Amino acid sequence: MGLFIATSNNDKIKEISAILNRYGIEYSFPNKGELPIVEENGKDLSENAILKAVSGYKYSQIPTIADDSGLEVDYLNGAPGVFSARFAGEGCSYEDNNRKLLKLLKGVPYERRTAHFRTVIAIAINEKEIKTVEGAVGGYILDKPRGYNGFGYDPLFYYPPLEKTFAELKPEEKNRISHRGKALIKLEQLLRTGDILK
Repeated sequence: MGLFIATSNNDKIKEISAILNRYGIEYSFPNKGELPIVEENGKDLSENAILKAVSGYKYSQIPTIADDSGLEVDYLNGAPGVFSARFAGEGCSYEDNNRKLLKLLKGVPYERRTAHFRTVIAIAINEKEIKTVEGAVGGYILDKPRGYNGFGYDPLFYYPPLEKTFAELKPEEKNRISHRGKALIKLEQLLRTGDILK
């Protein structure tokens, strides 16, 4: 039967596909423009992921996954967090969000620019049976962007073990250590042990 992936974000589609392909999990994505729009009004990443997964299940009628991801900056008390995608306002670009983040952190020393990327993936087995898994990775926010891969805040997010920003990593490198990659590993374990995919 496989999984339905409830996202129209092409950047997420690339990352999720690359990881699920490693595990031989069958999946499908919505056709462009067909996925119902979900108002992401949850109080946290988990609630938003669940809202999107349930909406996707109603649309597809097969087990559906959806994620909500955010950047949590310690100096900003966890912001942008659940508002990461629209940090600079509705309809903003990745660059708009990065500019706002840099402005808020202007003059803050490196050692105080700690941050985490966090992903919550929800799987709606049906409208009432929903499970979630989570992945996180820590790093620092630089004072200027570096690299051209990835998306979102990746050019600013520095990962000390590899001495690179997420945007300087090759996709396969990022997928091995990223928040979304870690959450998808847990999802794969859940799918196998829970006998969800008949």
